Amino acid sequence: MSTKHITVVTAGLSQPSSTRLLADRLAEAAVRSLVERGAEVEVEVVELRDLAHDITDNLLTGFAGPALQAAIDKVTSADGVIAVTPVFTASYSGLFKSFFDVIDKDSLDGMPVLIGATAGTARHSMVLDFALRPLFAYLRAVVVPLGVFAASEDWGSGDATSTTLPDRVARAAGQLADLVAGRASTAPGDALLGGIVPFGEQLRRLSLE
Repeated sequence: MSTKHITVVTAGLSQPSSTRLLADRLAEAAVRSLVERGAEVEVEVVELRDLAHDITDNLLTGFAGPALQAAIDKVTSADGVIAVTPVFTASYSGLFKSFFDVIDKDSLDGMPVLIGATAGTARHSMVLDFALRPLFAYLRAVVVPLGVFAASEDWGSGDATSTTLPDRVARAAGQLADLVAGRASTAPGDALLGGIVPFGEQLRRLSLE
């Protein structure tokens, strides 16, 4: 039985956070879907709130500190990524974008990614398609067809005429599981393709010596 590694990236700033809650729901549903497909699953969560200073330092210096590098490694070595952001000023948060700005632009090539977003009102729901999907398309990730947006009124609501949040979570997680189940596992440490150490990584190692 193969083990699949899912990394959850969540950019919620408050505690508790509806963004983290949505990320957890998506991760739980993805685990269930993968287990149904005969896989063992390991899930790791990257809370960007805890890395805000490290991300800023990386933007200023070009080097990732140990905590940020560990988070980047979790994302780039995963079999699938769940990425969830709150909506700020009609788009993803600056912290969310900055994290993916410091990741090597080629490291998510072919990575299955499930996108999600939270906001106070449903009028921001298109953020998935005009902001998040283009971002991961630029990174050449494979974005699952169904992203999940949750407004405040989505939590605990739904009726016979609408698709509820749990329905959307289950469908999107199933799509991610389909992609992850068909992807060859990448062992941690294999992010350095073909044994070639990216130039940025070489500089980082030199700075630590």
